[in-house]
Amino acid sequence: MHRARRRSAVTAPAPSAPEGAVRAILCLGASTGGITVLDRILPELPADCPPTLVVQHIIGRFTEGLVRRLDGLCRARVVEAGDGMRLRRGTIYFAPGAEAHLQIDPAGLTCRLLEGAPRSGHRPSVDVLFHSAARLRRPVGAALLSGMGSDGAAGLRAIRDAGGFTIAQDEASCTVYGMPRAAVALGGAMVSLPPARIAEALLAFATQGAPASRAP
Repeated sequence: MHRARRRSAVTAPAPSAPEGAVRAILCLGASTGGITVLDRILPELPADCPPTLVVQHIIGRFTEGLVRRLDGLCRARVVEAGDGMRLRRGTIYFAPGAEAHLQIDPAGLTCRLLEGAPRSGHRPSVDVLFHSAARLRRPVGAALLSGMGSDGAAGLRAIRDAGGFTIAQDEASCTVYGMPRAAVALGGAMVSLPPARIAEALLAFATQGAPASRAP
């Protein structure tokens, strides 16, 4: 099994690439059972990975600890998303707390934290993130992971319809197959994969896949 190399505390992080160097965006959504899956997927991303945004349904006060732990495991930086934060290569952005939805602003390629009622029963909502990603004029790869309910299913379908690459975690590896099942039923998932293959598939799309076609 591949083990990510922990970034040394005395080694300076790789410099952030300018916005123009960002070719693709990756998005992941998860709920019950998702943290274990993220522990497998995120350390597989390289230090210069595409900007990666994550919505994990979790009690707000635990997000900071999760981010801190993953930052020590991953080669890429792992941070809580802040409103207006520029998306950079080599950074993984987690939706913070439970008080706002995380979206991508296509104009400046930045994170937006928006107040609002829960969507699909959740705040932050995977659907909100995925629908915003579907509006980007660049390739988007997304994966919907283990979780109860249907949050993220419609958003995954929107990304697929916009020309992106979409994955549902396979049933055999899910703690709860609710969210991936809903995505498969909606036709939102192009493939169903176990956690061990998800990072590789997303990176292959980001580096080799043809740019997605977007409507003007």
